[in-house]
Amino acid sequence: MARIAVIGGTGYAGSNIVAEAVSRGHTVVSVARSVASDRVEGATYVEGTLLDVPSLVAELEGVEVVVVAVPARGDMAGQVRSNVAELVAELPAEVRVGVIGGAGGSLVAPGGERVVDQPSFTEEYKPEALEAIGILEDLQQGPASRDWFYVHPAGGFGAWNPGERTGHYRDGGDVLVTDEDRESFISGADLAVAVVDEIEEPKHSRERFTVGY
Repeated sequence: MARIAVIGGTGYAGSNIVAEAVSRGHTVVSVARSVASDRVEGATYVEGTLLDVPSLVAELEGVEVVVVAVPARGDMAGQVRSNVAELVAELPAEVRVGVIGGAGGSLVAPGGERVVDQPSFTEEYKPEALEAIGILEDLQQGPASRDWFYVHPAGGFGAWNPGERTGHYRDGGDVLVTDEDRESFISGADLAVAVVDEIEEPKHSRERFTVGY
């Protein structure tokens, strides 16, 4: 069993990852700026923020995997990329890092354009998407000694469309996962299944991958 910390562990993606990891017997620390009133039994909750990386790193002592599930929106817009880079640089070399990105960095076809560059992509979401892509670029350009994985959820992923846990998903590599009707969706619970699967049986060392149905 792994010792896992989820940064943003009380948010939509983060809370699902915490719940899934605990259900599989992992030791899980949920880190957020405020402790949630609705907690997952068996998880440890601590206060911490990406905006104070030195204090955050101290909270993570002994953790084997750190998953960052903090979207670059609201008062975190423009602040996530630089602080994730600082966090990755400060963590012990043996700690594996996972990042939950957005659908915008996925490709529309093998070797094709990014979703964020399509005319249909909503303009107001572009800054968040581009900052998330910047985090991926920083990881790709970082030292080979740092193991990491980066997850692009399906286009219809979000608290507004939670869905249910099926235990199933498809891994699309670099390409946005869509169904036969060209719809792109994954529930919060099944995104968490994919993340914990990757932690338990790594298939994407220093790679990104997309998930959906």
